[in-house]
Amino acid sequence: MHFDFKRVYDSAVSRVPEQIEFDAEGETYVRRFTPSERLILLGAGHIGQSVCNFAAQLEFSVIAVDDRASFANKTRFPDAAQVICDSFENAIDRIDICPGDYVCVITRGHRYDADCLRKLLKGTMPKYLGMIGSKRRTVELLNMLESEGYDRQRLNMIHTPIGVPINALTVPEIAISIVAELIACRREQTNRRSKSTLLTNESVDMELLKYLAENDEPKALLVVYASSGSTPAKPGSVMAINKDYVSHGTIGGGCSENAVMMTAYKLIGTGKTVYETIDMSNDVAEDEGMVCGGKMRVMITDLT
Repeated sequence: MHFDFKRVYDSAVSRVPEQIEFDAEGETYVRRFTPSERLILLGAGHIGQSVCNFAAQLEFSVIAVDDRASFANKTRFPDAAQVICDSFENAIDRIDICPGDYVCVITRGHRYDADCLRKLLKGTMPKYLGMIGSKRRTVELLNMLESEGYDRQRLNMIHTPIGVPINALTVPEIAISIVAELIACRREQTNRRSKSTLLTNESVDMELLKYLAENDEPKALLVVYASSGSTPAKPGSVMAINKDYVSHGTIGGGCSENAVMMTAYKLIGTGKTVYETIDMSNDVAEDEGMVCGGKMRVMITDLT
C-alpha cells in the first residue's frame, strides 16, 4: 500500500488541506489532514486569555494581539502560537487576514473595537468575525459604521454580541460561550461521521508527517478507521513504528497502542497489511486498565 506523505507534509507546511485514501475490508476510507485554523484575538485582556486557553485545546492556532506589553506577552499566553504587541491596525496588517481565519474583537473599549472593525471591514472577510459588547452598544456601533459608509451586508455578518447565549457571567463562562460559537462555525457544514468512511480525526501532527515524508527507514503505519463506544482515539488517528520499536504519533496511548504495536513491529518488511480490533469492553481489557469501554478497528500496513 502506497501513501504520498511528502505531498501531505508539503501541503501542511503551506497550510493547505490534503488527504490520503486507503481500502480496508471492502471500503475506501478518506483521512483528511486539515491544518489548524487561525484564531486572532484582538484584545489580550482576561477574556482573551481564557479564550486562548480553551481554543488551544481545540487545536486553533491562536494569535493574541494587544497594544500593551503588560498584556501581550508569552507569560500570559503560553498556549498562543504568536503574541503581537502593536497597535491593532498595524497588527491586522501584519497578520494578513485570510478567508479561513476566525477573528474575535474583544478589546478594552468602544474606540478600539471600532478601529479594529474599520480595518477588518476594508480587507478580506474572515470565516468568523465576532465582537464583544452589550446588544445596545454593539447595535449603536454597527449603525455608526454604516453611517460612515461601511457595507451593511458585511456588518450583518459580524457575530455580536459575541458568543452563544448561555447567560454567562464569569470570565471563564464568557470564554466558553465564545469558543462554543467558534465550534458551531467550524462544524456548520460537518456531517456527523460515526459510521462514515470520511474519518473524524483531521488533525495535523507535523512531527509525524515529517517523519513519514522524509525518513526512508523500514516502518509500519497504523490508522484507526472505525470505532464504537467510548475509545481513547477517534477514526483517523495515525501512528508509525520502526524496527527499533520507536513510535511516532498516537492511536490513544497506553494499552490500546500496546495491543497492536507488536503486531505492527512484526509486520515491518513483510509487505503485508492486516486489520485488528482493539476491544476495551471485555474483562481482560478492564484488568489491563482499559477503562474506555469501546472498540477500535486498526489498519496496520508495512511501509518498507
